[in-house]
Amino acid sequence: MKRLRGGQRNIFVIIAPHIAIVLLTVSIWAQERSNSPTLAELPSAPRPQSPTQATSSTKTAGSAEQTPQAGVAAPIILSVKDAEALALKNNPQISVARLTALASQQVTREVRSNLWPTARIDLTAVDANPGTRITAGALNNPSVYQRAAAGTTVSQLITDFGRTTNLVASANLAAKAENQNAVATKEQILLTVDQAFYNVLTMQAVLAVAQQTVKDRQTVSDQVGALYKTKLKSELDFSFANVNLAQARLLLLDAQNNLNAAQASLSAVLGFQSLRDFQLVEDNGPFAAPPDNVDDLITTAFNVRPEILALEFQSESTQRFQKAERDLFFPNIQALGTVGDTPVRNPIISSWYGAVGVNIDIPVFNGFLYTARAREASLRAQAVQEKLRDLRDRIAQDVRTAWLNAQTAYQRLTVTQQLLDEANLSLKLAQSRYSLGLSSIVELSQAQLQQTQAQIGNVQAGYGYRTAQAVLRYETIGI
Repeated sequence: MKRLRGGQRNIFVIIAPHIAIVLLTVSIWAQERSNSPTLAELPSAPRPQSPTQATSSTKTAGSAEQTPQAGVAAPIILSVKDAEALALKNNPQISVARLTALASQQVTREVRSNLWPTARIDLTAVDANPGTRITAGALNNPSVYQRAAAGTTVSQLITDFGRTTNLVASANLAAKAENQNAVATKEQILLTVDQAFYNVLTMQAVLAVAQQTVKDRQTVSDQVGALYKTKLKSELDFSFANVNLAQARLLLLDAQNNLNAAQASLSAVLGFQSLRDFQLVEDNGPFAAPPDNVDDLITTAFNVRPEILALEFQSESTQRFQKAERDLFFPNIQALGTVGDTPVRNPIISSWYGAVGVNIDIPVFNGFLYTARAREASLRAQAVQEKLRDLRDRIAQDVRTAWLNAQTAYQRLTVTQQLLDEANLSLKLAQSRYSLGLSSIVELSQAQLQQTQAQIGNVQAGYGYRTAQAVLRYETIGI
């Protein structure tokens, strides 16, 4: 096959690489300029703080700086608000939700791009046998000429009768739904933080009760043991005292294990991979009574809960997508234009070319594809509507349940305190009666057990109500 002549080949070799480099650079710069988000728009991945950093960033106002011993990490001082702030900074689920929401915004830009003109640049060089025609593989047989050319082609959508605009609206609503899902994820993390925080406080208080119980029962066991050696108490009394002491030690082991598990849960939700030592600052404020009217709380939840808002946006998105799928039956009208230059060419070819035109694409029949797509979109839109109705029912139930639990937890505060007072009095009387020899060790053991249970119940009631308040806030207005 005949090659390009020497002069033509030299011109092509000199011009073509420079044109390609310039156009490629401009194209890359334009795409990065218009499409790449800045670093400020993207949230950085969470990085768990070191114990020293976490201590300095979460130390409460007015607290004294503590100097840790060599080789021992200082405990992290946390209030519930500090814990929530640390979780929002460190927990990877927060970043996952935010990045997903940012990614959904780019989908809107992707769909909206169909409304803008599209342009491309072509660089073509052909070495062909003069008079060559493509005679196989097509119904026509076009000619192939020697040439080196560059040109651009531009196309612009004139109208597709609303399909693209409906797709853009659907993508935009879907992005708003993802934003609300990110808010819902944040609220769930904050609720988990509050629950873990109060659980650690509960386990610490139970551990203190268990330690005091062991100490008290050890004292009783020592006293009864001394009396048994002097034959003033029976072996049965000594055996009962040791049984009570063993039960207290088992309670202490369980309390220590539960505290370690609670601290592990708190460490995990705060974004730490290892177990951290926390010094929690309690909220000593008064207990506020829960609201009286649960119907107002349900109405508020319907208006502000991010899960409902997300599903409402999703429902609107599916409705707009349904309209877009219906618009497939309408024609698609586009304007086309192309222009270019052919510096190296066969003499029969013009030195430049250009053309403009309009193309109308009218769907006629495609095996009922568009009908099925429109029907599918309609059914999915109805399914989302039913999901929204089901979500409202479940949220109403959750709010009512949280309100009932808060009411019960608030009432338990008074009852458990009364029970503790009575248990303390009962133990005091039992100890006096046993010392005077008016009762057996069984009565004293029962009084000790009741006091321990009352102390644990009173501790759990206080932090249980704090947790119930957090759950009720989460179910209504958010934390």
